[in-house]
Amino acid sequence: MRVPGFTHLYGRIFAIFWATLLVVVVALVLMFQYDPRSIQPIPEHPLKQLQSQAIKINKRLNHHPASSNDINLNTRIKALTKRQDSHNNQLYFTTIDGDIIAPRKHTKALRNFITIADNPDTPKQRLYGRWLMAGPFIITTEQQQLFMYSGKVWRGAPPFFVQIMDKPFKLLLVTMLVSTPFLLWLAWAVTRPARRLQQAAERVARGEFEADPSLEQGPEEFKQAGASFNQMVDALNNIISGQQRLLSDISHELRSPLTRLRMATALAQRKQGQSSELSRIDTEAERLEKMISELLELSRMQVNSHQQQQIVDGHSLWYEMLEDARFEAEQHHKTLTYNQLQAWPIKGNPNLLISALENVIRNAIKYGNDVIEITFTHQAQQLLITIDDNGEGVPDDELDDIFRPFYRVSTARDRSSGGTGLGLAITESALRQHSGSIKATTSPLGGLRISMILPLAR
Repeated sequence: MRVPGFTHLYGRIFAIFWATLLVVVVALVLMFQYDPRSIQPIPEHPLKQLQSQAIKINKRLNHHPASSNDINLNTRIKALTKRQDSHNNQLYFTTIDGDIIAPRKHTKALRNFITIADNPDTPKQRLYGRWLMAGPFIITTEQQQLFMYSGKVWRGAPPFFVQIMDKPFKLLLVTMLVSTPFLLWLAWAVTRPARRLQQAAERVARGEFEADPSLEQGPEEFKQAGASFNQMVDALNNIISGQQRLLSDISHELRSPLTRLRMATALAQRKQGQSSELSRIDTEAERLEKMISELLELSRMQVNSHQQQQIVDGHSLWYEMLEDARFEAEQHHKTLTYNQLQAWPIKGNPNLLISALENVIRNAIKYGNDVIEITFTHQAQQLLITIDDNGEGVPDDELDDIFRPFYRVSTARDRSSGGTGLGLAITESALRQHSGSIKATTSPLGGLRISMILPLAR
């Protein structure tokens, strides 16, 4: 069985699990030293009190020297243990060998304690239930040396460690709290490359076909997924570029026989004179040539357009084109107005964005009677552009069809106008490449309203 490496996702999960378990176990072991139920040094303040008390006891026992009879000493010791001390603790006296002199109560805790605490140079303490034992402290008399121990009721709240160990739910809660930082780091380590992959997918959905080297970082599983994603982006770039070059090449090749056809038509008209049949052939050939020219223009704009995106501002992007359109409208005795442009940040291909709006505006100039209004509105990280004219408009049942390639309506915007039906299709394609949208409705001016929405760069 292969041992999981830390560079792999499952290896990191395995390592975090055991690291969390190790930290919890080490923490529990270290906290044992704060358990009053284990033998431990006496804190400084209680130690000084007990040492002072031992000195006083030593003075009392030596104030009136006893006879050689040990019975008098034992009697005095028993009298001391019965007397209520100002420290409110119970005193115990034993011989150096561990024989209990007095008193006889709590001897079970005392007998256990004197076996583990028998060095007066380093007094210890330990909790037995609610009874806290401490000692030993040496007492020197004329007859012999004794050990003094102290016992008192533990009135404090149980230490936090004891509360945890006695309550499984609290122990589980503390374990969860200890493991939280490790689990948060693990979640961050797992979701960070996943977020990068998500953001890269969103960029591709917006038409930004760019490989991202940062995707090939992190756990091995995400490195492999990132590498595959970048390979897919490169493959898409090659497919799109190849398809657009093919369209350009086909359109270019069609122009040669079309040019020869128009030349043959012109020679036939020169020899035979004007005729309706030859005029019809020449008209259709001219329309076809115009259509091919528009296809060539579209393919030139779209070739690698997804690799030529940049952040531009709305003012510098459209101002010159709008001024040219206003001048053109004046030449046709029409009025074109637009509100003040601002530096809205827009990420995309400048040529496509200019062409998208220009196609709609020139249609409005062409089919509007005498008024064209253009409105730019900034709303919620989007730019709304509306183009209104007061022409005859488009029937309601055909409003969604005018964005289809080569579609033309049979009203004022008909075949006699010489249109190819590609202008709005080019605009719709350009907006889609920039994650935008376009919609046609009836204008308040009586003609057609085209509404375009573009996302603004953050």
